[in-house]
Amino acid sequence: MTAHTDRLNELGWAPHFSDQLSAADTASLQPVRVMAVHRGQIAVAGSTFAGLISPHIPGASEDSAHATVGDWLLLNPNLQIARVLDRANVFKRRTPGNVRKEQLIAANVDTLFVVASCNQDFNLARLERYLVLAREVGVTPVVVLTKIDKTADAETYAEQARTLQPDLDVEAINGKDPASALRLAAWCGPGRTVALVGSSGVGKSTLINTLTGSSDILTQAVREADGKGRHTTTVREMHRLPQGGWLMDTPGMRELHLSDVPEGLAEVFDDIVSLALECRFSNCTHHKEPGCAIRPKLADGTLDPARYARWRKLVAEDGANALLARRRSRS
Repeated sequence: MTAHTDRLNELGWAPHFSDQLSAADTASLQPVRVMAVHRGQIAVAGSTFAGLISPHIPGASEDSAHATVGDWLLLNPNLQIARVLDRANVFKRRTPGNVRKEQLIAANVDTLFVVASCNQDFNLARLERYLVLAREVGVTPVVVLTKIDKTADAETYAEQARTLQPDLDVEAINGKDPASALRLAAWCGPGRTVALVGSSGVGKSTLINTLTGSSDILTQAVREADGKGRHTTTVREMHRLPQGGWLMDTPGMRELHLSDVPEGLAEVFDDIVSLALECRFSNCTHHKEPGCAIRPKLADGTLDPARYARWRKLVAEDGANALLARRRSRS
């Protein structure tokens, strides 16, 4: 194995990407990975080049998808982007205020750390949103509960998180303690990419500093009144981990509007979806129809009413947003 290949593998190179290269590509273009996205520039790294380049793709229209953190690109000899390689997966959302435009968040992720804190900002509904997005694109989620040093009841928070999905990985840690944060090392091995998402104030920046052994990420205090914090991350960026992997930081997002995520919803709420399929009528609303399979489970306590209510809300939101996007795309 050559040093060239070794370096690419360290950055997360995989057969999914190498299979997209022709002999001509290999001879004239060099693959690089997007390590950070700044305003007007992107930072890339490859086997022979690392630095800042323009995100502009010659010949591409303004509406074309632009590179995002985690992407693999092919550069020509002039260090211009020849093309963006097909992604293994990508996280995106509708741009606030413009439902027809999508904002790319991160690409080519192996594991999603969904970060929440053991305080009054802990929110099951918000966690479910992230789980739906992870499952929709085929990325393994791990719920990371922080600030266990601030509570005597961390296991209660962990138990609540585990109710969201069978076999869901949940780790409760003190983000300031390197020994505690090592519980996450299994997902941070050589060439692996972990993305970090969660609301502002849950300790993402502190956790990044601890995992990377750095103090480069600005952190801010959390408001005592409600446990919430301000955004501290302003760019999407990848950080090298001692275990050889990469930790991808993204700006804190308090709300994620779901759209076109049917597979994610079906996987996270597979128990409810399976029950709904047993209803006598395919268009059952689960209110008064005869032969409804869900109402009896709600009545006997087999199905948690709160979980059922969250499912209905997310399904309605997903359907409404998808319909609105299709209508506006035709206008």
